[in-house]
Amino acid sequence: MNAKTMPVAAGSEPTAVDYAVYHSQAIFTAEQENIFRGQTWCYLGLEAELANSGDFRSTHVGNTPVVVTRATDGTIHAWVNRCAHKGATVCRSLRGNQADGAFVCVYHQWAYDATGALVGVPFRRGMKGVGGYQADFDPAEHSLERLRVESFAGMVFGTFSPAIAPLEDFLGPVMRKYISRVFQRPVKVLGYARQFMAGNWKLYSENSRDSYHGALLHLFYPTFGIYRQSQESAGELSEEGFHNVFTVSKPKGDVDYDSFGDEANREMQGEAKLQDERLLAFRPEIADDVGLHIQSIFPSVVVQQIQNTLATRQIVPHGTDRTELVWTYFGYADDDEETTRHRLRNLNLVGPSGLISMEDGEAVELCQQGTIGAEGKRSFVEMGGDDVRQYYAPMGMDENSVRGFWKGYLGLMGNALADLAAEGRA
Repeated sequence: MNAKTMPVAAGSEPTAVDYAVYHSQAIFTAEQENIFRGQTWCYLGLEAELANSGDFRSTHVGNTPVVVTRATDGTIHAWVNRCAHKGATVCRSLRGNQADGAFVCVYHQWAYDATGALVGVPFRRGMKGVGGYQADFDPAEHSLERLRVESFAGMVFGTFSPAIAPLEDFLGPVMRKYISRVFQRPVKVLGYARQFMAGNWKLYSENSRDSYHGALLHLFYPTFGIYRQSQESAGELSEEGFHNVFTVSKPKGDVDYDSFGDEANREMQGEAKLQDERLLAFRPEIADDVGLHIQSIFPSVVVQQIQNTLATRQIVPHGTDRTELVWTYFGYADDDEETTRHRLRNLNLVGPSGLISMEDGEAVELCQQGTIGAEGKRSFVEMGGDDVRQYYAPMGMDENSVRGFWKGYLGLMGNALADLAAEGRA
């Protein structure tokens, strides 16, 4: 990428994106510093995953491995999963409970407590006067790198920035309102799925903000009456543009499946019939008619309610063309057994092989493959205009939130892209 092919010209809204941003290692590295380890709060998990003292969950902030824990005093902590001695991975489990012991690095047995503090070093004083560390060795100077941690409505976030405003300010009033809508009462975790895509993390971030593709790519939507463009819907963005939420109200009256199909430009091939139609049943449980709620919190999480499926989708960038999506499915803690069974049935709609969402990963990979060698060429992001609006209705005929994503992205990247272009590294 060069100075003439930046994602957006100075003083305008982002309507074209240079394909280099999906393939450049220099840009990926700059994103880790300016976004994931910069002025953002990144999703770490749910408080419900850390219900007891000693509970922990391995996760990532960008490509940095992190562990989030609950200490014996009930406080939540997060630290980089990298031993202060040789840089080895300390915690090698995805999740568990460590209440009865420390986190011990297998290489040289350096041990850390739940807060990340160094609490044990073998042969610290040597043996029989031989070896060991200097007398002024201070364990407090060799603790694990810690993150600031804050929670909102049961969602846990962390940041490397000592200067960023509190989490609630970062989210803003609109995003807080919609998070509180889904996390209206205590939740319980139902399960997990992990999805790997051979594509750039920003392609999935765009996808979750792109309502334009909903009834075009996901033919299950119009075929089975879950969503069509003419339904009552709205989109809202944060002031910076990088957070957004979509809401779609349930169809009114009896569902006419034929009319839903009429609004799609393609239809599912073969027999479009479910063996168990209970899968489609929507049981409203929030005081509104919203049947679809997709909320993207920059840079690393999507909060969803599709029918009665509740989940977070954590975006983990492992490389320019390697992205992991971690799905955490949950219900409400006071759900009865039948409600939980229904949620589990409903979960067939989403996830890596979900009847609705399976195509998203394929779309990400197709865009990654198609833009190889296309540095200097641009995408076209002008569906619905060339501006970024904070509220708009209906959604589904525009790319407003995609433009909002790039507006926020560029604000956080600052001069990094220009500097890389000037150096010829982008």
